[in-house]
Amino acid sequence: MGSEQGQDDERPVHGVWVDAFEMAAFQVRNRDFRLFLDATGHTSPPNWNDPDFRHPDQPVVAVSWFEATDYCHWLVEMTGRAYRLPTEAEWERAARCRQEGWLYPWGNEPPQSRQEYQRRWGGEVKGPLPVGASAPNAFGVYDLCENVHEWCADWYNPDYYAHSPARNPSGPASGARRASRGGSWRHHVKVSRCAARSSIPPGFQYADYGFRVVRGAR
Repeated sequence: MGSEQGQDDERPVHGVWVDAFEMAAFQVRNRDFRLFLDATGHTSPPNWNDPDFRHPDQPVVAVSWFEATDYCHWLVEMTGRAYRLPTEAEWERAARCRQEGWLYPWGNEPPQSRQEYQRRWGGEVKGPLPVGASAPNAFGVYDLCENVHEWCADWYNPDYYAHSPARNPSGPASGARRASRGGSWRHHVKVSRCAARSSIPPGFQYADYGFRVVRGAR
């Protein structure tokens, strides 16, 4: 985990072991989140009816960390499977895939070099693209490091890497902000690298924040 080329909170670079887990191929879509809203009567997110954000296959946006975890709890009740948000370590493991030295899931080429850059980040559209618009990485996971920032389970601490455990790190015991990973339709280059870290308070609902789920022991 980490990078010597990034921000201070990405240092030091260190080896991490994570137990096996499964990650959803797609970010949670509007069509997925609608099932949760209909079943629970939960209030819809602020951008739910905005034409720029309401396509069924766009990732749901403007969900708080609490709402993302509520969705996971609902999935557990519906399926009996251990759905949850990924840890930062799990997210970075999935993004790095089988090429741990790459800056991005697709290699070392910057986002501007990608074929769909203009469509995704050039101002042609407002909001995220429907999921799966780009090729998946070698693990079969789509849109890592792009489309929407993704909530992680961890509390955020910029100095956590200096003392994090080597096996299954799950973040500090407490904090004021929750960790997030990946770039978004609004912010791309700065946080699109596999190692780049970001965070906001868990109650915030931003139009470039979404999430995806994992399942497995932690």
